[in-house]
Amino acid sequence: MPAGDFHHRVAQESTRAAGKRAMIPRPGADVDNARALPRFLASSLPRFLASSLSRFLASSLPRFLALSLSRSLVLSLLRFLIIIVLASLPGGARAALSSPVVENVWPLQSSDGFTFAIAADMRSYAGPGIYNTSQYFQGACETLAALGKGDFMVSPGDLDPPSGALWTITKTLGSTYTWYPVVGNHDLPGAGNEAHPGANLEWLNAYDYGTVNPGPSGCPTTTYSFDHENAHFVMLNVYCDSAGDHATTGDVPDHLYNWLADDLNSTTKSVIFVFGHEPAYPHPDADNGRERHFGDSLDQYPAHRDRFWELLRDHGVVAYICGHTHNYSLVQIDDVWQLDAGHARGKGDTGARSTFVVIHVNGGLVTFATYRDDANGGTYIQRYGGVLYAPYSVYLPLILRSP
Repeated sequence: MPAGDFHHRVAQESTRAAGKRAMIPRPGADVDNARALPRFLASSLPRFLASSLSRFLASSLPRFLALSLSRSLVLSLLRFLIIIVLASLPGGARAALSSPVVENVWPLQSSDGFTFAIAADMRSYAGPGIYNTSQYFQGACETLAALGKGDFMVSPGDLDPPSGALWTITKTLGSTYTWYPVVGNHDLPGAGNEAHPGANLEWLNAYDYGTVNPGPSGCPTTTYSFDHENAHFVMLNVYCDSAGDHATTGDVPDHLYNWLADDLNSTTKSVIFVFGHEPAYPHPDADNGRERHFGDSLDQYPAHRDRFWELLRDHGVVAYICGHTHNYSLVQIDDVWQLDAGHARGKGDTGARSTFVVIHVNGGLVTFATYRDDANGGTYIQRYGGVLYAPYSVYLPLILRSP
């Protein structure tokens, strides 16, 4: 079956189950069906619902209430109702889906709430000089500027050098645009494009992050947290331990875990995001299945990884957002999403499409849109989008995919 605009991405895992598994996205309806859905929601559905509901109330409701409803049926009904609600919102399911050009179909943009962007692993494909073109990181920033840059950007690691990434961000998104960098493995001493070993970390330690909560000893600057409206954001340096800010190969050891637990216990915000460079559960690229960094990400220390994930779950974290693999993926594991933002270096890595993600938070509703190029520095189009979190923890795993 050919891939269409909509497909279900219900990739769920249990960290307790023997043999971790993830479901690969399945193609759903074809393009014509996807385009027909908004027309149906906008025109025929209200009349159909009114007629069906009146018949249901008159005849079937008493018998229906007497039945023991299965959990799957309840969830299906709730998801169906959410589709209807979302269709009535600005930029919802009634937005035009037929054009492959960049459109604000997802997330559900409105005057309420706020939006932030995620772009990772651009490394040296930014800054002035030969990479100062739309075929590299600059192309992602230019597309974001055209869409509406939102309140800020988070880059979960491998900036290398961070000065180049900031140069491109400032050029395309403005000198007052807020950027929150996170330490990646190539930002560590001797692991990247540095004027001298340690230059990247020196830059990141001197950077002005604004008003944030400092991290633990060893990395009080490169691990931090902050609040923005009704959301709490945590930036982890997963190479930090009590010995310093580049003391591990990628881990959440006791020192970092205890700080994170205290931070999450202290927040009163209803929406929480946690960022770190390495995935807890590496996954293949959503488009071409490329695999990288299996076994040498946070999964190299499974006991620490599982403890970390349970902490996120127990505190209702919406998503752990990372990079490292250069592959885009989105999976839900024990009620917590892992969003691997892939890479944003344009044709600096042609093995997977260059990617950036936009997340919109509107009260308790968290939606996302993923933009990817053609894997050769071309135009970015929206390829995925949907709901990460909705009130009452109802998830709608509908994903928009452009051909």
